[in-house]
Amino acid sequence: MSVSSVMTDNPACCTPSTLVRDVARLMVDNDCGEIPVVEDLASRKLAGVITDRDIATRVVATGLNSAEALACDCMTRDCVSVTPDTTLEDCCDLMEANKIRRVPVLDAQGGVVGIVALADVVRSASSSTSAAVVKEVSTDL
Repeated sequence: MSVSSVMTDNPACCTPSTLVRDVARLMVDNDCGEIPVVEDLASRKLAGVITDRDIATRVVATGLNSAEALACDCMTRDCVSVTPDTTLEDCCDLMEANKIRRVPVLDAQGGVVGIVALADVVRSASSSTSAAVVKEVSTDL
């Protein structure tokens, strides 16, 4: 089974200059915990990701002004990603190895075409596979 069969297509994205409060609004509106950060909305070339945890730990907890903070102030720049034809097993291995719950899916040009979340894996995989991935991703480093 490939990632393309379980990913969320065309996820909401932001740019590095998007206000963090607008990123948070995208998370609420799209019921998600991670927004890919793209160089521009036309190419959708991945520049990083921003999670709800990034906002909490890199903006709120450090005292940055959340009304003025930008996505580039708290995004993770070096991201693990997969392609639509990556096997779900390989995607799970990456999630386990990197202790991450979400993985952007990129086309051949590096543009964001989807995202795979741990919840997608759980819905699609066998119960033993799901349990193993959840256990590995959730285990402290």
